[in-house]
Amino acid sequence: MIHWTSRLYVGEKLKKKKKKAIQSINNQKVTFGIYCITFASHPDNLFDIMDANELMFPHYRRSDICIVGLANGKDEAIGLVQDMLMEVYRETGDFKVKSYFT
Repeated sequence: MIHWTSRLYVGEKLKKKKKKAIQSINNQKVTFGIYCITFASHPDNLFDIMDANELMFPHYRRSDICIVGLANGKDEAIGLVQDMLMEVYRETGDFKVKSYFT
């Protein structure tokens, strides 16, 4: 099941289309160029960056996925992750992203 954090980060290129992107993801519609930033699926990582269309696969629908960021393109997603990590570290002095965002 897909969950959305209340502190959702959205890239500059996607701000005007945020609602439409969220609706498309929730309704399992095909999106073009939208990338999701989620909590990491592997405990050694902090975040995963994935194409929003991957979330339509049954595996992800059965998994517990929390989306913390949306971006238009992979490059913007990488930049957004950098901004998120800098904020978490600046505010907490640590990289415990799950506790920061939940």
